[in-house]
Amino acid sequence: MELTEIQRKFVVHWGEMGSMWGVNRTVSQIHALLFAHGKPMHAEELSETLGVARSNISNSLKELQAWNLVRITHILGDRRDYFETSVDVWELFRTVVRERKEREFDPTIRVLRELVSSPDFQKEPADAQDRIRSTMELMDKLATWADEMLRLSPGTLDKVLTLGASVQKFVRGDAAPAAPTGKGEDPDAHHASLPMI
Repeated sequence: MELTEIQRKFVVHWGEMGSMWGVNRTVSQIHALLFAHGKPMHAEELSETLGVARSNISNSLKELQAWNLVRITHILGDRRDYFETSVDVWELFRTVVRERKEREFDPTIRVLRELVSSPDFQKEPADAQDRIRSTMELMDKLATWADEMLRLSPGTLDKVLTLGASVQKFVRGDAAPAAPTGKGEDPDAHHASLPMI
């Protein structure tokens, strides 16, 4: 498959971005290609398009499947495995958040809870106890927040993110409403500019 210049730039950048997040470049590029193409592709086609060894493609596809970002599908009359990803950005976002939470946050929270509940924890200096305990509390709050966000529909999640950006601007004073100037003005009228869920 011949990539357009737009597709090529997207795939290359996605690979670079993935590397910054600790994800193998080829894994990220395969995911970007499947997402941009929007149709199932077989391993040979992925290999030819990306100019990557077939063995690298196979290993990368296994990793993407382990992250639930790629699934196998079949085409009538073709015995090869084809691979596809969701083309819904919200579904992909939710999958990445859920997988990272399960792999990174949840184990860290378990270890922090074990540390805090250990009898030896009380032997640590008070300031060290405070730092470990506050880290556990922050991780707990972030995990709870992530769980709540994952329960929302994509439409509601979009509204929450938009509302959050508006609230941040308002709190910083970037979008501070003008003060009421007098007669007939509703002092709460500025709230109408904030998007509601």
